[in-house]
Amino acid sequence: MNILILGAAGKISRYLSDMLLKLTNAHLTLYARQATQRLKGNESERVNLVDGDFLDTDLLEQTMNGIDVVYVNDMYDEAATVSIVKAMERAGVKRIIAASSLGIYDEVGGKFGEWLIPMSNGELPKFAASARVLEESSLDYTLLRITWMYNEDGNTNYMLTNKGEPFVGTQVTRQAVAQLVVDIIQDDSSRFIRSSLGVSEPGTDWDKPSFY
Repeated sequence: MNILILGAAGKISRYLSDMLLKLTNAHLTLYARQATQRLKGNESERVNLVDGDFLDTDLLEQTMNGIDVVYVNDMYDEAATVSIVKAMERAGVKRIIAASSLGIYDEVGGKFGEWLIPMSNGELPKFAASARVLEESSLDYTLLRITWMYNEDGNTNYMLTNKGEPFVGTQVTRQAVAQLVVDIIQDDSSRFIRSSLGVSEPGTDWDKPSFY
């Protein structure tokens, strides 16, 4: 399997790359601005580094030649998402897994929902607009609406909620998100296709994350 990681220098992407190399036989294309500098040390016969920008649709299309799955580490910029979708459609690549934010459907209630609004600094509409681009495309997408993140080695516990359900859980580790992406890639069924998943850690249905 050939997997393209867009935004490969991000924290989740780095955990994901390591997991995929350890747990699968996949070949990885790591795409990021100044990837050859920022991702030094990732050289391997199973890894290809590409210096690129999400808005460079032509380069994205070229890079997607032979790719089976695309993972996008940042669904913040609507124009970038349009470029990625266009490149995938041109290249004939259908499968995409994309990291976004909780709260894009106003699905977070209670005290946590009240805490979330000011902490989001008015950025949720940008995530929502970008998500709509993906949901209105013809791609086989899985959208990950991720709660507040932290790092903890060995903690790969996650729980999922579906679009239309209240979001539950205030925090999750980046390691768990990476594990989820690996699990989705390895899943042979269609249960994650064209789905929007809330991602959190079990047992964290609190008023706010523990690290705030």
